[in-house]
Amino acid sequence: MGLSAEAIRDGLDHIATTTPSMAGAIARVGYPEPRIRATGYRTLLRTIVGQQVSVSAAASVWNKLEVLLGEDMPPQDLLDADFDALRGCGLSRQKQGYVRSLCELVVSGELDLDSLPADDEEAIAELVRIKGIGRWSAEIYLLFAEGRPDIWPAGDLAVQVGLGKLLGLAERPTEKETRVLAEVWRPHRGAAAIFTWHCYNNPAM
Repeated sequence: MGLSAEAIRDGLDHIATTTPSMAGAIARVGYPEPRIRATGYRTLLRTIVGQQVSVSAAASVWNKLEVLLGEDMPPQDLLDADFDALRGCGLSRQKQGYVRSLCELVVSGELDLDSLPADDEEAIAELVRIKGIGRWSAEIYLLFAEGRPDIWPAGDLAVQVGLGKLLGLAERPTEKETRVLAEVWRPHRGAAAIFTWHCYNNPAM
C-alpha cells in the first residue's frame, strides 16, 4: 500500500547525507505526504479509464461502470459486458480494448497481481503486457500501490523538472540524464521521486 511517511522520511534522510542540495530542499519545503493506492486489478483499471481525459470525465466513466458492474467490477463481468453497454459508460473502442486486455490477463491467470516478480524490471515487464499500460503507468503502480522503494519514473516530466530544481540545473534533464543522476540514490529512488513531485511548481524551490 505505497511507501509510508516513515519510509519516505528515512529514504530522503539517507539521500540528504550524500546530496547537500537535497538536505537544503527538505529544510525549505518539508517532507512530502505519502501517495498511496490500493494494489490489484481495480487500480490498473482506473488507470486505464483515466488516461487522456480530465479528472471529472474519468470519475464520470468510473461511476457509470460501477452502476453497470457493481463496485468490485469483477473482470469476468466486464468481459461479458457488450460493446454498447461499455460505450454508454464512456469507454471508447480503444479503451475497451485496453480494459479487456487487463481483464483477460487477470481471468486467465497469466497476470497475478498478488505475486508480481520481486525484481522491479521483471514486474514492469509483466505489467506492460496489458494494452494501454506503458512503463510510466507500471512504475506508478509499483510505487504508489506496492510501495517499492527504488522505483524511479525518469520519463515523468514533473520528476525531471523537480530534479532540475533540486540539483540547481540550468535546463531540465532528459530522461537518460534523469536516470543517471539518480543512480547514487539507490535503493531510495522511490522516496526521491515522491519528493521531486513535491518540489514541482513549489514556490519555495
